[in-house]
Amino acid sequence: MTNPVEELLDVVDAQDRVIGTATRPEVYRDGLIHRCVFILVRDPQGRIFTHRRSDTKLFAPSAYDCFVGGVVASGESYAEAAVREAEEELGVSGIEPRPLFKFLFSDGDRLTWFCDMYEAVWDGPVSPQVEEVGWHDWLTEEELAGRMAEWHFVPDGLEAWQRYRAFRSA
Repeated sequence: MTNPVEELLDVVDAQDRVIGTATRPEVYRDGLIHRCVFILVRDPQGRIFTHRRSDTKLFAPSAYDCFVGGVVASGESYAEAAVREAEEELGVSGIEPRPLFKFLFSDGDRLTWFCDMYEAVWDGPVSPQVEEVGWHDWLTEEELAGRMAEWHFVPDGLEAWQRYRAFRSA
């Protein structure tokens, strides 16, 4: 795992074209548009891998999320990042994320990134990275909806979940 402070990311324009590179801290500090992947991972029973982010994360420490994923490294494709991030965060090998859709997230202030959405089914044990995940469980959609009303979830994950539900019902 690369140190997040040293990680080099592609900076993109509003059409998702690469216009430069910067480190992760520079991207967040300067509000530069970059790329991320989100993978909704279900078990064979349809339950969703849900976790609390570690308290050392640069963005939204200790917040909950129902997606694994993260930033796309400079020169990496969205699809490559989806596999790498899912395998890293879950501590597995051989996962096959299926692409769904992409959207531009903005926190309404100064943080903006493209979110490429995937989903995958994992039938096996997981061993999440302690650097990334402080707690995890498999929740039904009903349980997840209840937790979203009670717990502090990452803002981009909440928007991604709403868009995922709309996508599925379309």
